[in-house]
Amino acid sequence: MAIVLFVATCVSTWLVGGPAFSLALMTTLTAHELGHYFQAKRYGVPASPPYFIPMPLTPIGTMGAVILMKPGLGDRRTLFDIAITGPLAGMIPAVCFSILGLHWSQVVEITDQTLGLKLGEPLLFQLMSYLTFGSLPEGSDIMLHPVAFAGWVGLFITALNLIPIGQLDGGHILYALLLRRAHLFARGLLLAAIIAVVVWGYWGWTLMILLLLLMGAIHPPTADDEVPLGNGRAVLGWACLLFVLVGFTPVPFYL
Repeated sequence: MAIVLFVATCVSTWLVGGPAFSLALMTTLTAHELGHYFQAKRYGVPASPPYFIPMPLTPIGTMGAVILMKPGLGDRRTLFDIAITGPLAGMIPAVCFSILGLHWSQVVEITDQTLGLKLGEPLLFQLMSYLTFGSLPEGSDIMLHPVAFAGWVGLFITALNLIPIGQLDGGHILYALLLRRAHLFARGLLLAAIIAVVVWGYWGWTLMILLLLLMGAIHPPTADDEVPLGNGRAVLGWACLLFVLVGFTPVPFYL
């Protein structure tokens, strides 16, 4: 089943963005999931192979991938290492593809005939665009190369996974950092997300909010919450959570 879903996701991403987009994005997603998988194997935590989710009718052709693991088998440090390795492993190719793809992109003039879906730009992608092209002339925009688009998607998905709620990677990391104190923060963040959807009309996030509500904002305890993380892991954990601020955008697509 895992191989079938992988091939189907390769096809769906190819159909929406072409071969270069598919290769770059699947490389990023695979790196992310294998980071989780091999770290779980290292700690002896049973883990399924990555299950990719093809979505050919979406602008990016996929909803990412998941790995199934039985909760509560590792201690606090195990939870942290498994959770953080995926985003770190996926972040590297996402940044590389963004930089490389932007160098292959072009600045074009915007006309009345310019149509199509536009991308919201996370702060990190804005910085990389500025370092590549400088300030754009008025009435112009960047036509992204498919590899740059894949890099953008990789950054966005990494930041989305690092949101510190429930069973997302960020939720695991936050629990490892704060233990039960993480519950209040996660609940508050989920409530703030619901309010933002209603007040600012971010209705495209409704399904994501429902999934987070079904999973719950509360993180279950590990097999041993008393194992210390150490200063190095704590600094790395907070740095990864802060990536959400530079890699996420609440309006990823607009006309």
